[in-house]
Amino acid sequence: MDITDTLPATVDVEAQLDQIAARYQAAGGVGIHVLNLIGGSADGLLDRLPAPVRRNLEGATTKALEQAMKAAHTSRTYVPDQKDWLNQAVSAAMGAAGGAGGLPTALAELPVTTTLLLRVIQGVAVEHGFDPASESVQFDCVQVFAAAGPLSDDDGVDLGFLSARLALTGKAMQAVIARVAPQLAVVLGQKLAAQAVPVLGAVAGAATNYAFTSYYQDMAHVHFAMRKLAIDGDVPHDQLVARLALKMGRVPVREV
Repeated sequence: MDITDTLPATVDVEAQLDQIAARYQAAGGVGIHVLNLIGGSADGLLDRLPAPVRRNLEGATTKALEQAMKAAHTSRTYVPDQKDWLNQAVSAAMGAAGGAGGLPTALAELPVTTTLLLRVIQGVAVEHGFDPASESVQFDCVQVFAAAGPLSDDDGVDLGFLSARLALTGKAMQAVIARVAPQLAVVLGQKLAAQAVPVLGAVAGAATNYAFTSYYQDMAHVHFAMRKLAIDGDVPHDQLVARLALKMGRVPVREV
């Protein structure tokens, strides 16, 4: 056997970055169809929520994330990771059930959907060879939620969620959740408002949940593909983020 047969294949960093950029730019396309279905804009959705709900949204999101972290990780012992299409179908069914009763049932469904989304993100991490039990990978999974949601008017989030890192301390997970929750609260508020639309609640609930699951699956693939490429290609992660930003015509993001 030729000695070259035993050497690892050379990683084509640019080709993989092109694939990652394409997936990034395609993410969230379903959200446009959802907005067309319910009418209005993403910004206008939040105005449809009652004032008390808007005020308590960030707290509810923080609590949902904390519950989701425990439930998603525990569920791995009993339920294996599923195919993307099945995750999307289950999420759509949950959204339809949540939207059928309007805002009260949509609020009750929120932590369940958050748990499913986090579990989906964990599954993507496994696909890319990462251990979801690892503390750093758990941080990364929550960090994916820092990407703007599929109903955002922006056709792609800034790349901050790819580069944000925090020191691994005993309170690091609470710090990550506190950092992500305000932005995710806006995103989930849009989802709640869509589900609260009269008559279309169940339909909009199914459509938004499908859009959210599809979107965060794509964002998770982008996130963990970049992590893996940094390892396999022996390229510093922040350099990869900067190169990806340039490919997408964006200003490179500083490490924070």
